[in-house]
Amino acid sequence: MKCVSLFSGCGGLDLGFRDAGFEITLACDNDPRCAISHEANFPETNFYLGSVTDFVQELRSGTLIDPAEQIDLLVGGPPCPSYSKSRFYRTDKPRALEDDIAWETMAGYLDTLRLLAPRAFVLENVHGFAYKVHREALDHIVGAASELGYDCTWQVINAADYGVPQIRERFLLVGTLQGEFKFPEPTHSKRPGGKQPLKPWRTAGDVLRDLDTDENATDEGHFAGGQYHDLLRAIPPGDNYLYFTEKRGHPNPQFLWRSRYWSFLLKLSPDMPSWTIQARRSNNMGPFHWRNRILRIAEIKRLQTFPDKWVLAGTVEQQWRQIGNAVPPLLADTIARAVWTHLARPEQRIAA
Repeated sequence: MKCVSLFSGCGGLDLGFRDAGFEITLACDNDPRCAISHEANFPETNFYLGSVTDFVQELRSGTLIDPAEQIDLLVGGPPCPSYSKSRFYRTDKPRALEDDIAWETMAGYLDTLRLLAPRAFVLENVHGFAYKVHREALDHIVGAASELGYDCTWQVINAADYGVPQIRERFLLVGTLQGEFKFPEPTHSKRPGGKQPLKPWRTAGDVLRDLDTDENATDEGHFAGGQYHDLLRAIPPGDNYLYFTEKRGHPNPQFLWRSRYWSFLLKLSPDMPSWTIQARRSNNMGPFHWRNRILRIAEIKRLQTFPDKWVLAGTVEQQWRQIGNAVPPLLADTIARAVWTHLARPEQRIAA
């Protein structure tokens, strides 16, 4: 089955779908570093470097894909800042489709859907996309897809429930031309057991311990906390700056309750999944390693379930951004296998 990918980044979503059996025939992103990373990891894929608006124009011209070629699947995660939780605090910036970039990228996704008419599509975004305040955007996309004949189903999924060692909630919308798509059942749980026994969440310690065996090792360039480094060292693993508040009973409070963003001085616990890996590398916004340092690129690859040998172009900050923006490949693989099963049903082949 052939798949076209939009807003491909370094290829997290694409890797999961490729591992599930889909052929990634065409990918698109406007970041030159992502283009280098993607081409290194997907040498078989035609990559278009440019905006989604220009991509749509090229599609219309017939230079990227033969109009007679059947595309089975469209996947992509339009840039998400305007739907993120942080926009509730950044009141100076527009939200949802009021943001020009959000409007352009979502319109580009829908235009591509119209032009390619794939048998199914997958749209991924931050979990804030499902907030009531963004309902207009969600209704717009579902309405447009429904007019094209797609049966749409959406769900907010926690990657940790599918074996990813990271608490990462994502919005997923799946549309198919015939029949309702069923999201896969979780395989892991914070509280395993019950009628359908599930595996326990995978922890940061499970995937990172073998990368850092020398407890006395120093990390040049990975200094965390800035002026608050000594406070960071005192925070227990799995906690954040709230440890130093009066409400938590600290004898020498340093911060007011909820006066900082949640990830400020946030430290991983080896006994818990990581919190969401952000797209920006910071010396005071975590999660940080339980050894009081900024995580390494090799470590955030593990927490995002990328292969150790995954090629990334650019500086450390640019590599971090690519990994932080990506869909965990293991989560993508889980969704991809469910989509493959749905499309492979006999009635689906007849409909196609």
